[in-house]
Amino acid sequence: MMKEKYKVGAVQMATGPNVSANLFEAERLIKEAVEDGARLVVLPENFAFMGKEDSDQLAVREADGDGPLQSFLARVAKQHGAWLVGGTIPMVASDPEKVRSACLVFDDQGQRVARYDKIHLFDVNLPGVDERYRESAIIEAGDAMVVVDSPFGRLGIAVCYDLRFPEMFRQMLDSGVEILAIPSAFTAITGKAHWEPLVRSRAIENLAYVVAAAQGGFHLNGRETHGHSMVVDPWGTILAQVPRGSGYVCSSLDREFQDSVRRSFPTIHHRRLKCGV
Repeated sequence: MMKEKYKVGAVQMATGPNVSANLFEAERLIKEAVEDGARLVVLPENFAFMGKEDSDQLAVREADGDGPLQSFLARVAKQHGAWLVGGTIPMVASDPEKVRSACLVFDDQGQRVARYDKIHLFDVNLPGVDERYRESAIIEAGDAMVVVDSPFGRLGIAVCYDLRFPEMFRQMLDSGVEILAIPSAFTAITGKAHWEPLVRSRAIENLAYVVAAAQGGFHLNGRETHGHSMVVDPWGTILAQVPRGSGYVCSSLDREFQDSVRRSFPTIHHRRLKCGV
């Protein structure tokens, strides 16, 4: 029996500190992607808010299951009849001085089906430039990967810096992952050097589709993000991509093609070393 082909979309934004303006822009782009045929739409990391300081997230954090950002995601998913991977939003952490960077997944009825809290935190000094990041100063790391059943296949969620840790995706593969949604906000410098190779590598290694939604442009806090949101197939081919600024990309998932590649080029079955849990 032929498997149905679904379209997926990745939204790209240049988010600022005005939550209402960000939500208006996000819904506009979600609507356009759905009108273009997308049944699954992925938003970028920090789609709803990017303050002047990282600590500004404390003012908009929400308790699990209660808050305007969560209500927005549920409403938009139901109203537009699409599965929605809600980028990340700041949620209450066990440490009152920190937040959890949470990615919530809603089905096309507006029901939440998954929550993933970003595991790997971006604490780096970029080489050759005076640019430093300390996500752990304000974000409390998650500790559990997420793979969920969906109409599009087994859907795995990762966020931005997670891309650099292939062992996480191998554990997802052990849970049957077939499509990866990766909300991100790569810097201009790291994005230019590593974004495309990392996204394509995760697709190739795991013979999985990747829907990578990114921030792309200049932000009021002085940060510049790389953009280049893309959909990549299991062979590593970029099916669709948007360079910079607000926009979206859509492409079809061909599960017959994926099954064919996994049968004829069965690298995921040739593994000799397994990741520890």
